[in-house]
Amino acid sequence: MLSRRNLLAGALAAALPGPARAQGGTFRIGYQKNGILVVAKQQGAIEQALKPLGVSVRWTEFSFGPPVLEALGVGAIDFGQTGAPPPVFAQAAGNTLLYVAAQDAGGSGEAILVPPGSTLTTLADLKGRRVAFAKGSSAHYLVVRALEKAGLTYADIEPVTLAPADAAAAFARGAVDAWAIWDPYFAIAERQPGIRILASAAEIEKPTNFFLGNRDFTQANAPVVQAVVSALGDVAAWCEAHRPEVAALLSKGTGVPLDATQRAVDRSVYVIAPLSETVIAGQQRVADRFQALGLIANPIRVRDAVWTPPAPPASKG
Repeated sequence: MLSRRNLLAGALAAALPGPARAQGGTFRIGYQKNGILVVAKQQGAIEQALKPLGVSVRWTEFSFGPPVLEALGVGAIDFGQTGAPPPVFAQAAGNTLLYVAAQDAGGSGEAILVPPGSTLTTLADLKGRRVAFAKGSSAHYLVVRALEKAGLTYADIEPVTLAPADAAAAFARGAVDAWAIWDPYFAIAERQPGIRILASAAEIEKPTNFFLGNRDFTQANAPVVQAVVSALGDVAAWCEAHRPEVAALLSKGTGVPLDATQRAVDRSVYVIAPLSETVIAGQQRVADRFQALGLIANPIRVRDAVWTPPAPPASKG
């Protein structure tokens, strides 16, 4: 039976060979059902930025962060965006990724939810309960931090690791007691009567999202990656000033109902910047927590995976 990693690797057969293929070739982006990349896709912003370089764009949708990093690691995509934990797990597994930009404290679009009729009212009530989340995702880290805040340990709950669609189904049929999830799934769930927020990321720790590149591709194609990050910065600035239009574009691009999408947009922060020392230190704390829990086997140094763009050539005067 083919593993998911084998299938991802198989996608390389259709790709142009070698890390320098973007010169006159294709830039391959992995995206999810929310955020700046979806807006950029709908606007054609990256296509416009790369047209002068003779590079086209190919988009592939993923349901959550860890598969984006798997695809990045085997070279099936060149670039993607995830929350903080996926690159930690990927770096620990030897994935050759690079952090190229950050969306620091990108909003409050994550929460731990409880179903209608639940008797859980505080984070401490999670003790002994079945809590669903996607392994290695930002929701995984939200659970870890929520337990710390409540004075509990990871061993105090029964983790149920499920992809978002499977977790939603388990939550709906009462197979789990709580569900940690992000937008737009969070906003969609809020539309259902009786579902309550046990705690939101705003109460625990606002998440940082990252834009990530395949290491070989990024190092061989710095002008391409720099053009993309610059274009995304422009998209982010536009998003901050045009939230109703952002919601309309996201809803059209993902099929998520407009009211749920607007809710997600209203609690998002659209700011893209290089990785600051504060952001790097925060990501190192994420890695250290997962390592201390035994969820990654060995300690990692986040800084080793931070991309330093090449300096522009000196002007001749």
